[in-house]
Amino acid sequence: DSLVAAVLAHSGRLDKEHLGARVRRLSCRVMLSRCPQGEVCTMINKKYSEFLPSMQSAEDLVAQVDRLADNIDVLRASIENEVQRDLNVAAAEFTELKQQLERDTLVLSVLKKLQEVDTALKECSSALLDKQFVAAAQQLQQARSSLRSLESRGGFELKILKVLGVELVVQTQNIIYYLREEWRKLVVWKLPPSKGSSSLEAVMLSELHLHTVPPQEEDTAVPPVAAVLQALAVLGELHSRLKDFGQLLLQYILEPLILHPSLEPVTEEQPDAFILRFRSQELALDKASPVEVFGKIKLVFEVLHKYLLNVSLKQPGEGRQEGTVTLAELLGELIWEELSDCLIHNCLVNSIPTNSSQLEQYKEVIESTEEFERALKKMQVLREDTTALLKYACNVDSHFANKKCQDVIMEARNLMTSEIHNTVKITPDSSVALPDLSDLSSGDPLTIQSPSSLLHNRTVDLGSESRLSPFTLCLPTCRISSSVQQLVELAYHTLQEATASTDLCCLQLFYCVRNIFQLFCEVVPTYHRENLQKLPQLAAIHHNNCMYIAHHLLTLGHQFRYRSTSVLSSGAATFVDMVPAFRKLGVECFLTQMRVQKGEILERLSSARNFSNMDDEENYCAANKAIKQVLHQLRRLGMVWQDVLPVNVYCKAMGTLLNTALAEIATRIAALEDISAEDADRLYSLCRIMVEEGPQVFIPLLEENKNKKFQEEVPVYVQKWMTFKELMIILQANLQEIVDQWADGKGPLAEAFSASEVKSLIRALFQNTERRAAALAKIK
Repeated sequence: DSLVAAVLAHSGRLDKEHLGARVRRLSCRVMLSRCPQGEVCTMINKKYSEFLPSMQSAEDLVAQVDRLADNIDVLRASIENEVQRDLNVAAAEFTELKQQLERDTLVLSVLKKLQEVDTALKECSSALLDKQFVAAAQQLQQARSSLRSLESRGGFELKILKVLGVELVVQTQNIIYYLREEWRKLVVWKLPPSKGSSSLEAVMLSELHLHTVPPQEEDTAVPPVAAVLQALAVLGELHSRLKDFGQLLLQYILEPLILHPSLEPVTEEQPDAFILRFRSQELALDKASPVEVFGKIKLVFEVLHKYLLNVSLKQPGEGRQEGTVTLAELLGELIWEELSDCLIHNCLVNSIPTNSSQLEQYKEVIESTEEFERALKKMQVLREDTTALLKYACNVDSHFANKKCQDVIMEARNLMTSEIHNTVKITPDSSVALPDLSDLSSGDPLTIQSPSSLLHNRTVDLGSESRLSPFTLCLPTCRISSSVQQLVELAYHTLQEATASTDLCCLQLFYCVRNIFQLFCEVVPTYHRENLQKLPQLAAIHHNNCMYIAHHLLTLGHQFRYRSTSVLSSGAATFVDMVPAFRKLGVECFLTQMRVQKGEILERLSSARNFSNMDDEENYCAANKAIKQVLHQLRRLGMVWQDVLPVNVYCKAMGTLLNTALAEIATRIAALEDISAEDADRLYSLCRIMVEEGPQVFIPLLEENKNKKFQEEVPVYVQKWMTFKELMIILQANLQEIVDQWADGKGPLAEAFSASEVKSLIRALFQNTERRAAALAKIK
């Protein structure tokens, strides 16, 4: 209570007098309310005596609080007026001192870097004078690093940095010049006058001199090769120097050894140098074997490794163990890709076998390739995981198939673009140079069965064996291009090669043969288009060529079905699907030529002046000339197609063209409205020329006595032949004979002409009389 009273008094709410009076009044009230009147005075005295000490202590406490408050006010005023001002001044001084320290530290570091650059440049010049190229290069790199750190600092520019930069460039070029000169002294190339020439004579003039043999004398101006190479590596110039060296090595040493089989490397060791040159063999093959080429290149790398490539260099940051690498590794990385491509395309490709029987001998090439790679890896020219050459050599089956297919396609294309008119005669009993397919291997799933044995296998009996001709299903006698015969032989031999190869190679060769025939359908009609359109003989030969190929395609896949291990024997190896395309190709070409000939016949007959007014000598001569021109054209075609087309095709073709001429003549004569007796006689004479000389075009065979039966069978091939002969009868007959020939629509005249056509001819030939009217009435 006393503490509360003291605080309240200090806060100004109560003073001491008011507080004491208030307390006394309160105490009196309490005592009067609780005690009897007699005891009031006693209790008041008691309470008052107890209250006074508490009151005194409260007053003392108030005095202490007042003093404390005064001290706080004095302290606050002192802090606000003096200490705060001193603190602000101290902070400003501290910031200024800190900035000054940073500036001084920066200036000191810049001065130290400048000192480092200057010291490094001086030491570089000193080391360069003493031929200490590695130390000079290292000092130069140190100077470059310090200068770059200075240039990377922003916020200030110093003229001295530009001066030091210029000095650094000068020093760098200076040491690079010295190193290049030393490199030229170590590695000396003597090249032919005309650089870039790859001829044998130019290559023979190339020499490589290596002055990298350690000298016997201690005092020498030529530094060790390791020092020069290490200095170039430090300066970053080794790659360019080594790249130039690798290109010269490829162009003048390695590639010539691959391209020129007669070249041999010759080595010569002298006291102060090693020399590598060439010599030429007098007797050499056109293409060197991989074994010989690998031996020559391995010899070159062995001597280079001994005198140059075995130098170890420090290459930090290259991802190599311990930061070291040999010169052989660096050179291998630069030239191996180009060298391996050259070896593959100019050496290994030529050694790929051309037939499956040589695949066994190719193992020697694989072994030599493996040994060659192993030797280069031992010399560290190749990495351990590099196997490009070996993979190519081991993949001989695929390369053999690719090369074989490429050779086959090229040969086939040459045959397709050769002359068509060089022909050979094909007969049903003729034999061509095809592989012997009669012998099946013992492991084949099917053996040849006779017809009698097939009957036991529930095969339908089509008749006795003696009923069929030995020439059944044979191609009829005709002429084909010799190139097409060679093309079919090429297909047979390629499939025979496929049966003796692996499954992958077999499948690739099979599709190669299919590509041959597909290529024929694209190349021949395009390449020979003009000649096929203009020359009837070539059109006929092309027709035969297509039929000949289609004839072989029918059974080509079946013949090899049971001679293959698995691929062709599955039944999918067939060429039957290509037969319609070849037949269509041959037929369309020949029909195009037939349309051309048909157009020429109609064009010649168009000059006959419609066979009207034959009593006019000029008209008769024009018609006679047109008919003779048509017959001449047919005879010329007969000579061109004779012994070329099969007999049945020849007869059908000539019969079709002769039928075109007869139908055109008959149509024009039947269309005449007035035919006098003299006109009828002359028309009859013209028609007789066609009837007498027309059969003479049916001479498909060279032997005259064998063509008689074809000439007698003219009505079989000429549809309008009987119609034309009936027309000749009408031109010479009287009305009664015409009526008799009609025979109420059942005679031969009714089969040749319609009733309207016969009536038109009667009206044109005879005058209007009762007899003509009666005759016309019977024609119905």
